Amino acid sequence: MTDKTTGFIGGGRVVRILLGGFRKSGRMPESIVVSDTNPGVLQKLKSDYPQIHIAPGNNREAAKKDLVFLGLHPPALSGVLAEIKDCLEPETLLVSLAPKATLAKLSEWLGGFNRIVRMIPNAASIIGQGYNPVAFSEAISPVDKDALKTYFGVLGKCPEVREEMLEAYAILIAMGPTYLWFQLDELCKLAVSYGMSQTEAESGILEMGTGAMKTLFESDMTAAEVMDLIPVKPLGEEESTIRGIYRSKLEPLYRKLKNG
Repeated sequence: MTDKTTGFIGGGRVVRILLGGFRKSGRMPESIVVSDTNPGVLQKLKSDYPQIHIAPGNNREAAKKDLVFLGLHPPALSGVLAEIKDCLEPETLLVSLAPKATLAKLSEWLGGFNRIVRMIPNAASIIGQGYNPVAFSEAISPVDKDALKTYFGVLGKCPEVREEMLEAYAILIAMGPTYLWFQLDELCKLAVSYGMSQTEAESGILEMGTGAMKTLFESDMTAAEVMDLIPVKPLGEEESTIRGIYRSKLEPLYRKLKNG
């Protein structure tokens, strides 16, 4: 896949994540065009990735490539797809990185073109540690499917999932780091304030977080048994509040993605 010409429509965060992961793995595509309506976004991307070609306001140029990524928010998709649908070659592979817009709806907006893949990217892909679930249209051949899985594999794990599950993955996996990062950052700051060096704090919290998750999911113990391993729980009185926040914030967002 690295020998295929590649277009990115949209040059925002998700494209920066993918380009970062490809570069870290040494598997950057040979020919890349990125389009966006914001010239400043493209200039910043160009300064970080000098090998790319930028096309301000020219989505059609990006759409003429072998492999085309849609790095757009769902509300922008229908208009952009109407704009580019006559640019897609029969063998083009189109990868949508957005939740909400189904394979069927994307194909409809593209006038019946159906060589489409949906992927929900995860931020850790920027260091090759992402978890990026994918769903393929029926028009994607087994050969192309295997090639894409290998290509995406440099970004981290790439499980094939049922399309109807992608919005759940968007809420819980793609957005998931935002629920944890600020807490881990605060623990790190506290550790330094207690006298640890930055390196000691980061190393300790990294190992703690990794071990905590493995214990919860790989110990063959129930969640209640795992959480009973440590008797002192400084945040214990706040647990029900925190759980309530997750449900009150995430459930409406999930319903919005699923139902519009």
